[in-house]
Amino acid sequence: MHRGIIMNSIISAILAVIMTVMMSGCDSSNNGMRDISTMDVVREMGYGINLGNTLESCGDWINGSSPSSYEKAWGSPIITAEDIQGYADAGFGVLRIPVAWSNMMADDGTYTINPDYADRVQEVVDMALGTGMYVIVNIHYDNGWISKFPENVDENMKRYTTMWKQIAELFRDRGDKLVFESQNEALGWESLWNRYSGTNGAEKQSSYDLVNRVNQAFVDTVRATGGNNAKRHLLISGYNTDIDLTCDELFKMPSDPAGRLAVSVHYYNPSTLTILEKDADWGKAKTDWGSESDIAELNRCMNLLKTTFIDNGIPVIVGEYGCFGKNKTRETKESYMLDVSSAMYEIGACPILWDTSGDEYDRNNARFRNPEFIEKLIAPSRAEKEQ
Repeated sequence: MHRGIIMNSIISAILAVIMTVMMSGCDSSNNGMRDISTMDVVREMGYGINLGNTLESCGDWINGSSPSSYEKAWGSPIITAEDIQGYADAGFGVLRIPVAWSNMMADDGTYTINPDYADRVQEVVDMALGTGMYVIVNIHYDNGWISKFPENVDENMKRYTTMWKQIAELFRDRGDKLVFESQNEALGWESLWNRYSGTNGAEKQSSYDLVNRVNQAFVDTVRATGGNNAKRHLLISGYNTDIDLTCDELFKMPSDPAGRLAVSVHYYNPSTLTILEKDADWGKAKTDWGSESDIAELNRCMNLLKTTFIDNGIPVIVGEYGCFGKNKTRETKESYMLDVSSAMYEIGACPILWDTSGDEYDRNNARFRNPEFIEKLIAPSRAEKEQ
């Protein structure tokens, strides 16, 4: 009995030391704000991956009684620290966490985010920060309300800024490895202007003006919450995150007293390959990759990003890319992802792979389904860090 008490005391003391070391490490990595440019931050990120179809899962059909009911709704298991550690162990430097904050939000006009939902997002974010990875948090599709922004600009701007004020305050004390992203793909409205309509006058200007106004409100709202948010690195969503539309001269980066902004775009070109599984009225499904025209389009887009943003001191994060569908071979998918990500990294952008529970990472077993491919994917970043 006496021996057992002694052993328990020793074990308790050891655990206390371990926890102290772990917490001090977390304080250092999670709460510090370094004197580092956003361009250097983006380079430090290397390659990234999305925690897709998880905290941004939404839909009226979901029993929204708890955060877990949403988290599992689109096929993901409940995310664990082991899952998150698997991304870091594979060599990814940033985890993008899309979020649907409106899932459990007051409908009385106050737009108050449910504290249980906020706590769960905070828990997952802190798991990721604890691994040493960068983390990007946004307002994602969020049940689609942003697509209706022009219908009531004043009320929707109130909703948007009220939400970002709460999100920013929730994470105000986190360090510079936490990045906020203003939105996802919904900034840009066909109800105001459609690029295929042939009109490029006042309609186009009005849509871009609203995109620029929303992004400026994002920066102003986050900065006003103070603490580490006064200097937090922020990611500005491009016009529909489309490369051509974001590189248009009408798209303006917000004014930022901290000078810590990057721009976010997505790359799914050609969508007839990356998205379509069968022919549709807007395109014929493509099953091959690597033609001269494929590579020429990739190089055109990367050069456009470089000359428009990177060469002018504005870092670029490609928040999503990928190739999906059962109508193409695994070899084709891998070739696409390798070519596209390496082209992004070569110009100085950070490529972040779109991934869900059914894609590259097996969340039920916390491992990649094809680790050899992942090693090839992030090899350029790993090689640079080892120099």
